[in-house]
Parts: sequence; C-alpha cells; structure tokens
Amino acid sequence: MTGVRDVPAEILIERTAEKLKKNDAIYVPKWASYVKTGIHREKRPTEPEWWYTRTAAVLRKVYIHGPVGVMRLSAMFGGRVDRGSKRYHAVRAGRSIIQTALVQLESAGLVIKDGKKGRKISPEGQKFLDGLSYDVLKELAEKRPELKKYLPKKK
Repeated sequence: MTGVRDVPAEILIERTAEKLKKNDAIYVPKWASYVKTGIHREKRPTEPEWWYTRTAAVLRKVYIHGPVGVMRLSAMFGGRVDRGSKRYHAVRAGRSIIQTALVQLESAGLVIKDGKKGRKISPEGQKFLDGLSYDVLKELAEKRPELKKYLPKKK
C-alpha cells in the first residue's frame, strides 16, 4: 500500500491543500492575513492561500509523527531567529496557527484526539492521505517509468 512516506512531501502537501480548499470545515480565519507564522519570520506569508498549505502540512505531520501535540508541532514548524551579531537560536512557530488548523482538521474528521497524548490521524484522514499519495505516485510513475515498481500489484 502506498503511504505518505513514499511520495515527495512538497507534491503531497500541494495536492492536499487543493483538496482541503474544497472542504467546508477548513477556512481561513479573519486574523490570518495579519499574522506572521512565527517569531523567526520578518514578514507575514506572501502566498494568498498559505493557510491551506499550512493546514495540509500539519495534517501530514500528524500522520507521520502522531499522536502529537501543539508544542511538538510548533517546534517542527519553528526555525532560527536572527539576533544580529549574536548566535542564532532555535525558536518555535506560532502555536495559534497550529491550534486553529488542528481544530479545523478535527471538525473535518481527519484528525482525532488521543487522550492526553495529543492528536492522531483518524481512519478517514488516513484513507484521505493514502489515496492522495497513491494518485501522486501514479502520476510520478507515468513521468518516470522506473517508479512503477513501487505501485501496488493488480490482482
């Protein structure tokens, strides 16, 4: 079975973002046009549809690392802050963005809570991402025939 780890992350996140735009439970909050994604960024995102891309990336991270909480996800999406002539330091990303994205994914039925451990992918979310992964791998195999060996065999 084709999984999330079998395809390039950039292509999968892009496809997932396109699908999430069509979902009514995923929407851009009013404050999203004014916020930076973390203290390590100088400006807010310039891409107009950045919210869907970030939500898709959060969904992929929950699939791979789940169960995972907001603090671990903010560390994954963090970066290094420029402190002038001092050394760089690692900082966490904005947790409000990640928290809101997780709540939206939970209302869409793609993520579920796992007690005090955090959130993990739901069976519906796993089916959603595995299906997209299979479609991406199939398209890549058409362009590059050597990838056909990774597609599941027909019975």
